[in-house]
Amino acid sequence: MKLDKELLGHKRLDVIGWDEFFMALAFLCAKRSKDPSTQVGACIVSDDHRILSLGYNGAPNGFSDDNFPWERTGKADIETKYPYVCHAELNAILNYNGSKKDLYGSTMFVGLFPCNECAKVIVQAGIKKIIYLSDKYHDTPLNDAAKLIFDSCGVIYEEFPKELQKDFTIHLHSDAV
Repeated sequence: MKLDKELLGHKRLDVIGWDEFFMALAFLCAKRSKDPSTQVGACIVSDDHRILSLGYNGAPNGFSDDNFPWERTGKADIETKYPYVCHAELNAILNYNGSKKDLYGSTMFVGLFPCNECAKVIVQAGIKKIIYLSDKYHDTPLNDAAKLIFDSCGVIYEEFPKELQKDFTIHLHSDAV
């Protein structure tokens, strides 16, 4: 049965692409982070554009984020946020409720290039592609270690294209629908 084109109407043409959508979700997830200096979100998707999991950087489940420091520096490491915060990539992997094999071959969209610790977890989970927005630690030895892990294990990493980077406005009220 063929429908008359006159009856079909016109679809919107100004929709965002898949990569923009998934990166926007990663940034929306980052809005849940209570970290005052660095908010990161992650979105894991399958090859057929299905969202598998989401995560953001924050305290471990059951550990009150009021009970540890949010500072980047301190007299000792234990006085900083670093021993306590779970990264967005780790949380996205741990938040996944399906079979581990379903993560194999998936893509992770993340605001910040993964650290070396997250790189190991990403490889172990079977994620095969990373699309990141910022690589602000690109000149550090631990960032080099993360890239070596990815390169050695066949994980592709790509910067989110500059031409797709734009602001979105989301209206959360009933008049928006």
